[in-house]
Amino acid sequence: MLSKSLGKRLDMWFTGKIDLATQKSALFHDLMEECRYVAPGARLSYQLRTHLERFCREVRKEIACRVKDGCAPLFIACKRGNVEIVEYLINVCNVDLEQRGLYEVPDDHSVHCVTPLWCAAVSGKLAVTKCLVQHGADVNSVSDSGSSPVRSACFMTHLDIVSYLVENGADILRPNYNGGTCLINSVQSVQLCLYLLQHGALVNTRDIQNKTALHYAIQEHRFETTKLLLDHGADPNARSRYNDDALLTACLKGATQIFDYLIARVTYSPDRLADAHELMGSTFLDEHNDATTALRHWRMATQLRHTFGPPDEPIPKFPVMPPRAAFHNAVEFRTMEDLNNVALDLDAMRIQSLLICERVLGPHHKDTLFRLMYRGAAYADALQYQRCIELWLRALEIRVEKDTILYSDTCFTAQALVRLFVDLNEKNLEILKNGREEGKPRFEDVAATLQLLGKELATMRQLLELRPAQKRQQESYDRTLKCITHLIYMLVETAQTDQQKEQMREIVTAIIRSNPRSASTGDTLLHLCVSRLNTIKSSYFSDDNQFIFPNMDVIKLLLECGAPLNARNESRCTPLHVAANPYNFYSPLLQLLLDHGAHLDQPNRAGDCPAIFVAMNPLNNVHLVNYVTLRCLAATAVCKYKIPYEGQIPATLETFVKFHEE
Repeated sequence: MLSKSLGKRLDMWFTGKIDLATQKSALFHDLMEECRYVAPGARLSYQLRTHLERFCREVRKEIACRVKDGCAPLFIACKRGNVEIVEYLINVCNVDLEQRGLYEVPDDHSVHCVTPLWCAAVSGKLAVTKCLVQHGADVNSVSDSGSSPVRSACFMTHLDIVSYLVENGADILRPNYNGGTCLINSVQSVQLCLYLLQHGALVNTRDIQNKTALHYAIQEHRFETTKLLLDHGADPNARSRYNDDALLTACLKGATQIFDYLIARVTYSPDRLADAHELMGSTFLDEHNDATTALRHWRMATQLRHTFGPPDEPIPKFPVMPPRAAFHNAVEFRTMEDLNNVALDLDAMRIQSLLICERVLGPHHKDTLFRLMYRGAAYADALQYQRCIELWLRALEIRVEKDTILYSDTCFTAQALVRLFVDLNEKNLEILKNGREEGKPRFEDVAATLQLLGKELATMRQLLELRPAQKRQQESYDRTLKCITHLIYMLVETAQTDQQKEQMREIVTAIIRSNPRSASTGDTLLHLCVSRLNTIKSSYFSDDNQFIFPNMDVIKLLLECGAPLNARNESRCTPLHVAANPYNFYSPLLQLLLDHGAHLDQPNRAGDCPAIFVAMNPLNNVHLVNYVTLRCLAATAVCKYKIPYEGQIPATLETFVKFHEE
């Protein structure tokens, strides 16, 4: 029997007729091709227009509103600026002016679902924009991110399109979903900002980060825009989400011209100016590796503190920060003599820079954390791994205190630090410092990291039970659990003395008692430690193929510390199920689990027992019959034939029988 499509083709060959659906598809294909490739300013071909106009208006609309690759013909024509084709599609084909398409932003390649007017405005096609507006397109329609055509045209600095849209009712006060306004989007163009301010734009409107247009102008080093905004009433003292005002923003971005203008125009106290000079110096040292400029600003700050301080005393630095081991208990310079001593040692200058950031910005500021991580990575690149560990551990302390282990940036920091521990240990790097080897990480650093991550496991796991569940938080928790398993491995590797080994057991026992389980699969620490899939990835390291597990020493430690041997995950698999999988299979591991009481006949949700996987593996040399007991066989029979047992046998036996239920 002939297929339906083949029958249609044969009918077309014999009769010379093409069915209606095929004609429509062919016309749509030709229409899309001409919209994509026709020369700018050209019309559709005569042949295509003739074929389209043979159909009634409703059919023409149906053909012209079809979508390919997320876009209709009108959308393509608007993007390319073919106003003749746009007019034809509107007037002859009666297309939907608000039919959305997918627009890819050239700069970051992000894709947005937008209207044809939005597409034309962003693409800088004024003639098409006028055509659409004249035919009734909604000038205030928004994209999937809440951005209106006029706001997006501001970002592209199309002043002619912006002015036309405003004249035709576009709302320049309407922000996108992140609070970004037209004025914020226009800081790269002084003329555009002036136009918006003259037409009612509010100069101090804030976005979701609590930033104003002035913040963004300074961030981008837009000096003329900064002056314009200040002339129109921008508040230089407005604070962002991270508590940055105009002066702090200029310091963080190294915008020296704006910095000089601000301190000349705005009245600041001497201690505030000193803080600003210190932070500016820190930025030049960290961001531009410019020690000369850094020292110049630090000297100006020191001079200010001595000039305006009490007699024979400089203005004190507030808040007073406690000495930290991560900074080798260093303190900030107070006098010119202190500064001159620091200037002789580049490493000491870098520590001073971190001290300044933590004091002026606060430890929780994103730039403080970024500079800690950056400086740590720089130390690692210079083979000073212990310095890197100290700074990254400080960054992790701040992250856990500020955001908890459920935050993705906390997880990112933890993964980087743990991967460094593992990398140093596994590759046995030899670092020469003062004539001695410093190959392995220190036990106290590993223990501190593990305690830091482990102390909130139980509380965070309870928070994950709240609905609606947040996928990112679940993923961060699960990655943190993997970090904890690798840290336990590092404890085993670095514990040398009896005291360290006792401390190791205490830490691991405390973590096991909190009964941590992965949020996505319900795996315990023992499930994770018998799986080869338990790996850590970090963007700081190119080689992500670190296979630590299964690891016998870690598993022995977990069993000694009371890890539940027959615990089940979401698929009701025990650690023995996981260990018996072919990619994890290792006979001594199975022997260890069985010797500690793992059940061979405990079924998972699919009804499979570990005994099946073990027996089928050709690498197995474990004598299974030695681990099959009569009571296990009896419990399996009770479960298999659904024999009532609750209340009829001792409570301890009830628990044992439940182990054998699916």
